Amino acid sequence: MNEETVGKSDFDSPWKEALEYYFPQFLELLLPEIHREIDWQRPHEFLDKELQQVVRDSDAGRRHADKLVKVFTLDGSETWVLIHVEVQGRTDHHFNARMYRYYYRLQDKYPRQRIASVAILTDEADHQAIGYHEQQLWQTRLTFSFPVVELQRVGQERHLLENSANPFAVIVLAQLEAHRTKGNDKDRLVTKFGLMKRLYQRGFKRAEVLELLRLIDWMLALPPALEEQLEAQMARFEEEVQMSYVTSFERIAEKRGVQQGNVSGRAQMLLKLLTLKFGELPTGIESKVRHAGLEQLDLWAERVLTANTLNGIFD
Repeated sequence: MNEETVGKSDFDSPWKEALEYYFPQFLELLLPEIHREIDWQRPHEFLDKELQQVVRDSDAGRRHADKLVKVFTLDGSETWVLIHVEVQGRTDHHFNARMYRYYYRLQDKYPRQRIASVAILTDEADHQAIGYHEQQLWQTRLTFSFPVVELQRVGQERHLLENSANPFAVIVLAQLEAHRTKGNDKDRLVTKFGLMKRLYQRGFKRAEVLELLRLIDWMLALPPALEEQLEAQMARFEEEVQMSYVTSFERIAEKRGVQQGNVSGRAQMLLKLLTLKFGELPTGIESKVRHAGLEQLDLWAERVLTANTLNGIFD
């Protein structure tokens, strides 16, 4: 089963949750120079409403996770950090311009705020041209640059990730393996089991183990038969290590089923709304809806209210 299956390898949603749960650890692992300048004694805040106002009309159908976070630097200044995680292995020639567009929209709407943008790229494409945007006409020139973290480069020192006490290293490993094992479910089963076993060797607290188990399960989705095989392997492993964490994997699997059911139900409802408004739907539209994630389905459902054509919803 491939990435297009409903609920399978839904990369953008787990990244959003991982960033919310492990934001300080994310910066410490991937952007340590930024992490060192933030006053972690003061709470950080996710500005979802503010971000939604500037990215609402962003490229439909693209798979990426965006987070806007309010932090305070050591000098006491309030700063907003815009994090963009590109989770789909597809070249986007407008990436730099899109990063600039998000930045200037935020700066225009909130002119008194200090804003920093960062990009996380997960795929194996050539990213040499990423991180710099320039516009020029006659003697007028505008340049915009931002730091870029390439997970594939980070993964070149895999032993550092595997031995790291930072829980976000597990998220990075899961993402790298999700790309590597795409289309090879048996290899993914072996990888997923290995990552899950390693959680107990790193000495993470129980709450972190359960959260990381859930995120790994989400990012490295498998067909039902192999998920059952994995659950049996985890149960045997629990007996060997005499730990109770793994018992909760059954509840994680149960929650996974609920999430997939939610996606399926939401897709069915959207198809019904589209049919009522536009009549019989093209086969391509039905397939597109049934293979979308929850966030994309919600976006399309909002557009149904105002769109006059199918193109107005899916373009």
